[in-house]
Amino acid sequence: MFIFHFVAERVRRWANYRLTVRELSKLSDRDLSDLGINRTEIYRVAKTATA
Repeated sequence: MFIFHFVAERVRRWANYRLTVRELSKLSDRDLSDLGINRTEIYRVAKTATA
């Protein structure tokens, strides 16, 4: 039971990470700048947001 919960949690975090990357990637450079994010930081921001 514990292993199922662990795997399910990992899958949920991975899905949220991918969704965050996808949504941030759709934004223009100006929109990202308004958020204080550089395009090169998208993956790092997504990782910290879903941790």
